[in-house]
Amino acid sequence: MDRREFTASLVAGGCAGMCVDLTLFPLDTIKTRLQSQQGFYKAGGFRGIYAGVPSAAIGSFPNAATFFVTYESTKSLFTGYSATNLAPITHMLAASLGEIVACLIRVPTEVVKQRTQANPSLNTYRVLLNTLQEEGFRGLYRGYGSTVLREIPFSLVQFPLWEYLKPSDAPGLRP
Repeated sequence: MDRREFTASLVAGGCAGMCVDLTLFPLDTIKTRLQSQQGFYKAGGFRGIYAGVPSAAIGSFPNAATFFVTYESTKSLFTGYSATNLAPITHMLAASLGEIVACLIRVPTEVVKQRTQANPSLNTYRVLLNTLQEEGFRGLYRGYGSTVLREIPFSLVQFPLWEYLKPSDAPGLRP
């Protein structure tokens, strides 16, 4: 992967991830509050629907950028060494590795975001400090394994399918 491809993956992936996360944030807040042990209305109901958005905004870009840089780098590393018929396996491996690495950023931001969504009376910074004081650094990675296990199957299907359906006759559209 050359410098231009790296930059394209970094910027395009980061911007796309941030747009998706910020656009869907209110729906994510509603889902989190519906799943809250205290119940939807006690968790804030429709009030403060953007509680936790700073965590999502801060973590979105680096999370998605990390995924796409890892995915594209891994893909380019293996493309030269594998036969064309192994391309789907290369894409599966690259996507899986991308998820494992990206979750190192995604999980801490998700932990803080979800806790802020469920308790909108606390701000993002206070939730981060409380988590670190009460659970230590490991508290930020609560659920890392289950998040990776949730994300990988989706990526195993999505990225080989995306690569297969991507138009090969449109080189001007590729980074």
